[in-house]
Amino acid sequence: MDVALIVAGAICLIAGLAGCILPVIPGVPLAYVGMLLLHATDKVQFSAKFLVVWGIVTVVVQILDAVVPVWGTKAMGGSKAGVWGSTAGLVAGLFLGPWGIIVGPFAGAVLGELIANRGKDSVPFMQILKSGVGSFAGLMAGTVVKMVCVGLMAYYFIAAL
Repeated sequence: MDVALIVAGAICLIAGLAGCILPVIPGVPLAYVGMLLLHATDKVQFSAKFLVVWGIVTVVVQILDAVVPVWGTKAMGGSKAGVWGSTAGLVAGLFLGPWGIIVGPFAGAVLGELIANRGKDSVPFMQILKSGVGSFAGLMAGTVVKMVCVGLMAYYFIAAL
């Protein structure tokens, strides 16, 4: 039974790593489930404090992952239209492969701003581009945080074996 739990935990960690890049897969929670599966074996026992801390980290990272691209768009002067466009671009990008996931939020934020500011001369195009850059920067920051988190979980998983 231990072997099956270890294999299932390793699969969860690998899927979690993929989930750091593919927004459809909840990467950090899957990696945490992998740690819990390892803990369920007779071979490895993590402390309760360790599991609670990683559980809290998992929840915080998931919340930040949803909020950081919005903050990035807002920080660079984007409007609600840019935020909605960024979100729509991310969803559309899922169907276009890895490049779609990277370019989608940027293009969506720019298109959202262009549509919202149609007919207005007061918003320079460079400001609209900044909104897209903010969305992209937020997405990349979230991806890095998720990869570091899953990487640390993988380290503890492997070190415990």
